[in-house]
Amino acid sequence: MTLRTCLIGLAAAAGLGTPAAAREVAVITPYLAQPGTQFYVDGFTARAEELGWTLNVIDTAGDVAAVISRIEDVVTQGVDAVVINVDPAQIGAGLQTAADAGVPVVGMDAGSDPLVAANITSNGYAMAAETSVYVANRIGGAGNVVMFTFDPFPPVQVRGAIADAVFANFPDIEVIDRITPDVSDGGIADSRAQMEALLAANPEPGSIAAVWAAWDQPALGALQAIEAAGRADEGIVITGIDANPQARDAIAAGGNFEASVAQDFDGIGRTTADTVARILSGKEIVQRVIYVPTKLVTIANVNAE
Repeated sequence: MTLRTCLIGLAAAAGLGTPAAAREVAVITPYLAQPGTQFYVDGFTARAEELGWTLNVIDTAGDVAAVISRIEDVVTQGVDAVVINVDPAQIGAGLQTAADAGVPVVGMDAGSDPLVAANITSNGYAMAAETSVYVANRIGGAGNVVMFTFDPFPPVQVRGAIADAVFANFPDIEVIDRITPDVSDGGIADSRAQMEALLAANPEPGSIAAVWAAWDQPALGALQAIEAAGRADEGIVITGIDANPQARDAIAAGGNFEASVAQDFDGIGRTTADTVARILSGKEIVQRVIYVPTKLVTIANVNAE
């Protein structure tokens, strides 16, 4: 477990006013190795600085169970609010500890739960629909598809559920494998290894038409495997979600990785901070799930942003 404590200055940014009181907020996640989570935290940190908060960012390095004890720790230390980036269903004891102490918990691309005041995220249903329909259209509604999913994390689980439904609506599309990669290092290495095994098991050109990934790291791993196997010229279509810098570079190169969805990571982080600020000021949160807009990225617009 790594603990990174960021002591944020008390002066608010120009034009934003001085906060009524200094606040201490903890952000806790097992997924700081993921680029998307890093970007969320960066956006949250920037907004926390503007608001004059003291911020603790705690990374449990893939250990979901450890989130519970870290919540208990920061509640005991007297934080004003806790922000989580993890499945709330897996940390119920920690959420209850916060609730009993009157400490609000807000999700930053987490999931919904009665003990979570609000969850700020992208619309995973819409993102998955865009990329899975892109795949279905690109392969003409027929062919073998490999899916990379991660059901233990609600924002990613819903993406897989929607892709499942889209592909099931095309009778000539067959999902030949639905892989949950090891994400301890972000997901690229294990995704590459698993894709290499699938390519070896399906050696005929055209035997795999597409790879749909619920986020960019598996898509990048699959791309590496396809290129290393000398099968890039088969036209295997790859899509991801997040449009992180590596994915954008791959899309711009015009190869197999054709599309991703750009999340507004900075916007999610900042909106989460603003939601925490509203709660701490006593305002009622009516909308329990707050979506920040996204954008499909292909070679047509990857260099336009």
